[in-house]
Amino acid sequence: MGLLKSHRFKTPTIVVGNLSVGGTGKTPQIEYLIRLLKHTKEVAVLSRGYRRKTKGYRLASQEDSAETLGDEPYQYFRKFQDISVCVDSNRVRAIQNLESDEKAPEVILLDDAFQHRKVCGGFNVLLTSYDKLFFKDFMLPTGDLREMRSGAKRAHAIIVTKCPDSMSLSEQKEIEYKISSTYNKPVFFTKIAYREEIKGPESISVDELKDYELVLITGIAQPKPLLEFLKARDILFEHLKFPDHHEFTEKDILKIEKQYDSLSSKRKLILTTEKDYVRIFAKLKNLHYIEIETVFIANEEKFKKLIIDYVG
Repeated sequence: MGLLKSHRFKTPTIVVGNLSVGGTGKTPQIEYLIRLLKHTKEVAVLSRGYRRKTKGYRLASQEDSAETLGDEPYQYFRKFQDISVCVDSNRVRAIQNLESDEKAPEVILLDDAFQHRKVCGGFNVLLTSYDKLFFKDFMLPTGDLREMRSGAKRAHAIIVTKCPDSMSLSEQKEIEYKISSTYNKPVFFTKIAYREEIKGPESISVDELKDYELVLITGIAQPKPLLEFLKARDILFEHLKFPDHHEFTEKDILKIEKQYDSLSSKRKLILTTEKDYVRIFAKLKNLHYIEIETVFIANEEKFKKLIIDYVG
């Protein structure tokens, strides 16, 4: 309505977000964009740093941890040493600080900022999960939407995430038509792919995990895809589920260790997600994690072109 000010910046800004609460795959999508751009551009990732124990603007350094940055920003920092990662709930201030830095970025990726209207994103990527499509959902508290469906009009591209392997071409076309006919945006489809090797004190192939007993720890919004992946591989595990972004207490650690000690096999380990790993790797022995990545089902080159043409 023009009552409040939105800021535009000279640096290209790509916003990744969603209309709903809960996990839609923002972290692997940000990592996809980092890999796409980091070889030709100076990339920075900006997040609010959810549940961190610091305040204000903070540029990640070797002294940081998940406690000072938040789990997702710290994951980006550990994984991609050749980019800048910063956190600040005031995104306008953060971008101003980045642009004034001696090593100013050439593109800024904003994690979970679709509703952050103080920054007018140059290119908005809207994610919607296959099992909770935004155009079938309702506003809170009836449904999971945190803003009206019409907010999708701000997107420059809409990605249906976490699609099943069994998804047919006709189903893709049906969903694409329902979105594009109303919102007139390009629609893409992705799925979550798990790496064939887990990391930790040692690297172990996923196939080898059949010979192990596992305690699986998850503190993410949607652990179902990981559970289905392990079950499909005939991997035995005891699942300890915690809330999204859970801050693990000493009591939680004791509970996990007790569950681990109760396993009868000589070959056993604790497995978790990469996002959970960065919060607890210093507290548990024999802890491993599995990486995920987003994979386009079709039209990946078209999506890449949209991003690269925008970045310039």
